[in-house]
Amino acid sequence: MSEKPYAPACDRNRDPILAVLQAHFSDRKHVLEIGSGTGQHAVHFAAAMRELIWQTSDRAENLPGIRAWLDEAKLPNTPPPIELDVAQGPPQGSYDAIFSANTLHIMSWAEVEALFAALPAMTSEDAKLAIYGPFNYGGEFTSASNAAFDESLKSRTPHMGIRDIEAVDRLARAAGFAMIDDVAMPANNRTLIWQRQP
Repeated sequence: MSEKPYAPACDRNRDPILAVLQAHFSDRKHVLEIGSGTGQHAVHFAAAMRELIWQTSDRAENLPGIRAWLDEAKLPNTPPPIELDVAQGPPQGSYDAIFSANTLHIMSWAEVEALFAALPAMTSEDAKLAIYGPFNYGGEFTSASNAAFDESLKSRTPHMGIRDIEAVDRLARAAGFAMIDDVAMPANNRTLIWQRQP
């Protein structure tokens, strides 16, 4: 692949996300990133947290772009990306941390449900889950820009849309995860942290 894919938003949000991950993933060893997209986040976070093995994943069509970023960075803690479609079930392995950014509003709700239902099968007993993106609270948008973003998503594909934090948290709790942090981020986003309960 001659040119790496590039998402400007990744450059804008990577450092605020990294600060949250460093606070919560400092005792972790093996992270699975679900929906790695371009691969930009992976190389930035893996370079800053060398003690972590950072496993990227995405649908097959996005893997060449992720490989391009990983190949250029040549980091020792980023194995080759794996193909992962949440609707097809969990990947092999047991991870003590899961990270995903800007995916829940792109997936259908059935795929969001499948992702959370798969968590117990692919995580260790005390695993942490970190999800970054926009969320609604009490069914309400947190900003006019998020409302406009939701409208643009639904105009592209009706199954997309900003998710209600309460509905997502119910899925997490059903999978055995309790929310331990909710961090405000720039541009009306959040980073939500859950931890699996023994």
